Amino acid sequence: MPVWVAFVVAVAVLVAASVLNNRLARSAYLVTALVTAALLLALYAFAGGDWTAAGLGRAGLGGGVRWGLALAALIAVGYLVGVLVPATRRLFVDRRVEHVPVGEIAFQALVRIPLGTVLLEEVAFRGVLYGLLTGTVGPVWATAVSSVLFGLWHVPGAASLSRRNPAVGGAFRARPGLVVPATVVAMTAAGVVLCELQRRSGSLAAPAAVHWAVNALGLVAAFAVTRRRTG
Repeated sequence: MPVWVAFVVAVAVLVAASVLNNRLARSAYLVTALVTAALLLALYAFAGGDWTAAGLGRAGLGGGVRWGLALAALIAVGYLVGVLVPATRRLFVDRRVEHVPVGEIAFQALVRIPLGTVLLEEVAFRGVLYGLLTGTVGPVWATAVSSVLFGLWHVPGAASLSRRNPAVGGAFRARPGLVVPATVVAMTAAGVVLCELQRRSGSLAAPAAVHWAVNALGLVAAFAVTRRRTG
């Protein structure tokens, strides 16, 4: 299968997954994410993709794990400082976790985020899409294209962000229409960082660990701060 055909099919698969996750089958998020990741990997193999370029080669795994653990530890320290400092604590208030039980937070942090969000998004954007493009147009364009698509991937969730997070709502009170483009820009920039981390470490393990730390530990921090304010 030609690379560009595989790329278009991969994007189409991600669009379908986004519709399922955000519109048609929200309760099946984890299943959809796992199936989509498997389909993308099968497509990559069928297209004859280079597993090393996708960060899935064995040689880079050890280095990727070391990079990931070190950066995840730094993120944990950053969240701890943010929660303890009064000036930044309010940024963690999130109405989504206001009445969520502890067990659900644990499930989100240890199952849904790593096996759903992180696995799918890293396989898709730093793995398959990046790997398909990097051998054809080089790492710079591969990073740019996959990162822009990663930014657009977050559009459905961005629309309600200002309602869920008071800090975000306050920042965009005068111009609420900027929430979505600002989210796309921020997530595109995050995608660039994660792509570069994959390239430098040689493994998806590094961006996956960072991605999990940002999302899961951020959720735990939000839960702790929000519960303290409302409890």
